[in-house]
Amino acid sequence: MRDDHTRLGALPVSRRQAILAGGAAVGLGVLGLPLIGEQAFAAGKLVALVHTQAAGDDGPIDDMIAHLKALSKEKDFPIRAIYAADPSTYQSILTTLAKAGAGIIVTTFNEMADPLKAVAPAYPDTKFVQLYADPFNPTIPNILTVEYQAHYGMYLAGLFGAKISQSQRLGYIGGVSLPGLNADLNAMKAAAASVSINAKVKGAFAGSFQDPAKGREIANQLFSSGVDFIQTDGAATDAGVIRAAGEGGNRIVSAVFRTQFKLGPKTVAASVLVNFGQSLTDQVNFALSGTFAGGHHVSNLADGIIDFVPSPLFMANGPADYVMRAKAAWPAVDAAKQEIIQGSLKVPFDTKL
Repeated sequence: MRDDHTRLGALPVSRRQAILAGGAAVGLGVLGLPLIGEQAFAAGKLVALVHTQAAGDDGPIDDMIAHLKALSKEKDFPIRAIYAADPSTYQSILTTLAKAGAGIIVTTFNEMADPLKAVAPAYPDTKFVQLYADPFNPTIPNILTVEYQAHYGMYLAGLFGAKISQSQRLGYIGGVSLPGLNADLNAMKAAAASVSINAKVKGAFAGSFQDPAKGREIANQLFSSGVDFIQTDGAATDAGVIRAAGEGGNRIVSAVFRTQFKLGPKTVAASVLVNFGQSLTDQVNFALSGTFAGGHHVSNLADGIIDFVPSPLFMANGPADYVMRAKAAWPAVDAAKQEIIQGSLKVPFDTKL
């Protein structure tokens, strides 16, 4: 196992839970799956992505699929992307792909943990990668779990929000109250408190990662209560939060994906990033390198997979007073980012609400 798959720089390993997914089941017939590339079932050549969250919202899954397509074109291997919405099908999908000769199977989110444990030992020649996952104990030789310490990005969002908010009342809207998202909220609170004792963060959860209507409802409640900055953390639910921001004045949002900038050029000021697509590319390249080993990889600010970035659209189109505050805030955000990477600024992984 590579050393950088257990620790990066000065950042400690923490445990994060994954985004839950929903939707309709997808069948897995030999001829029924989407296929890219010739001779897809040539032993060891197929690279498959099995995702448990729907694509189509310009979010993480779309990013993964786009990067996988680009990598397959560059390196000339066939791929399949399968939406596995029904948990009862997870194990059978993995088994069918492995039996068919898939060389690499990439899965998403923590709900795939038990199916991977059940299937992978029977197919030692197939390399399995689980994105957004907790480590396995003990490790399994042909499974690599990948963790994203997004709470560091959320800390930077809290710092930024406290510096640009006029009301000093910030909001956070997550999809579901999971340990990892609870840690995101607590990181925001810690950052805001470091700016001012008057800065307060109110958290809420929509109960779903695919409910824009609920996101809009909660966001309007928060904005009506005096909140003027909301950090989203709810996948497809975020679209509703961004829509609510456009329905009134003094409403600023930080998103979780660059493609969300265009949804609110006057309101989406920044984004906490988890660069899922680049992470997939990195780990598939690792699996193709011949040096693959099972274990646990931690991604964070140090390797650039986690980040917090401004929206150029907002800087050009946002309300003048908030744009001015945003520009003034970025030196402090950049300084805090470097301190976190170097280890001089400690951000706790606190999962208790």
